[in-house]
Amino acid sequence: MKVLMINGSTHENGTTAAALKIIADELKAQGVDSEIVCIGTAAVHSCTGCMGCQKLGKCVFGDDPVNAIGEKAKEADGYIFAAPVHYASPAGAVIALLDRLFYSHGKYFKFKPAAAVVAARRAGTTASFDVLNKYIQINNMIQVPSTYWNMVFGANAEDTKQDKEGESVMRAIGSNMAWLIKLLENAKGTDLEKPVLIEKVKTNFIR
Repeated sequence: MKVLMINGSTHENGTTAAALKIIADELKAQGVDSEIVCIGTAAVHSCTGCMGCQKLGKCVFGDDPVNAIGEKAKEADGYIFAAPVHYASPAGAVIALLDRLFYSHGKYFKFKPAAAVVAARRAGTTASFDVLNKYIQINNMIQVPSTYWNMVFGANAEDTKQDKEGESVMRAIGSNMAWLIKLLENAKGTDLEKPVLIEKVKTNFIR
């Protein structure tokens, strides 16, 4: 059992990483492995809507982390999508990455538990949290509950140690994620393993 955590920050050891480390520690305490992947400072292409991934099974752009993360996603049992707040929204690179990741590898995320996490110095957290949650909600994923909004505060990783409520929320995410993964593991091979998939219907308002 393993959770893949995407750190959407350019700072490998910043506030976003500090939040993920708390989750990772709680998962480990409950017998679940995890891996944190930082998208780093390299440029990430925006999705061009070419739909080439539908034929290739991967994104047509191969010079950034999207396809590598997609390969890791195949084997993961749960996911954390984390980002710092930039101008009251998740950092642009993580949005570009998630857009393409869900288009090209979305089938590997379905019916698995996930949580969004945001980190900020002061404000913009709730708007950013809402943006990240949409990836979870529209892809048939199971949203991991916690005790409050999934956010931590601080100008740097050291600051976040003083956000005790944020720390408790991260621990709750880890604990609830471990619980859901274990429930799903026990359901494998039974009629409870997956829900009945309702086919998506698209309606165009302009005809």
